[in-house]
Amino acid sequence: MSAHNSILNIGRDVITLTGRNLIKYTRLPQLLVFSTIQPVMFMLLFTYVFGGALKTGTRDYISYLLPGILVQTVLFGSMQTGISLAEDLARGIIDRFRSLPMAQSAILAARTFTDVVRNLFVISLMTGVGFIIGFRIHHGIAHFLGGLCLVLLFGYAFSWISATIGLFVKDVETAQVAGFIWVFPLVFASSIFVPVQTMPSWLQAFAKHTPITATANSMRALTLGLPAGDYVQQALLWVAGLLVVFIPLAVYAYNKKKG
Repeated sequence: MSAHNSILNIGRDVITLTGRNLIKYTRLPQLLVFSTIQPVMFMLLFTYVFGGALKTGTRDYISYLLPGILVQTVLFGSMQTGISLAEDLARGIIDRFRSLPMAQSAILAARTFTDVVRNLFVISLMTGVGFIIGFRIHHGIAHFLGGLCLVLLFGYAFSWISATIGLFVKDVETAQVAGFIWVFPLVFASSIFVPVQTMPSWLQAFAKHTPITATANSMRALTLGLPAGDYVQQALLWVAGLLVVFIPLAVYAYNKKKG
């Protein structure tokens, strides 16, 4: 019974802190606006500027691009986890949380769940824009929704990487640089914008085996009805592996900050 009550208490703490984190977006709506504008601009620019020159083997470029750009969106969105944690540490908010009668595990859990909610809003809006400019689902709504769940799960796993970075660095500015500097090469050395087969052979060897390519190809296959191969399995294995590695690392970094 005590274990059951403990789980309920942790759940309540997570919900309360998640609500606190989401309130920030209502008080500073520009945060959500700008985090939405950037991926929409990426999608529009690549569709109308580069789409005519890029050969992807699909019906049209937006059909190829949108599944990949959704992966990029949650990946960039997950970087907010580390930045927010670094900000809370710098302002002493984490120390205040530690003084409260609450589950300390709820702090990290709530921060990562908050970014799942934010990512859900952003990719829903982007999907709507995609439909306006010609994107269509060709493999059934159930497969498409399953793909969206996989993309959100992928973003959740990367939120724990971002949380680890944000807890190890000493200020918000460093968290921003450290969070994004390694992401950009991974994004462009993947199948998000173009098929991996169009890249130089030495780059293909890397790009074929990244979690970003596996997730983007999974989403594309589920949306367009293309052969999925073992991409979905690879993506789920990557997600599981990242969670197994980085949740303990983030908890370790959080506990280390107590000192």
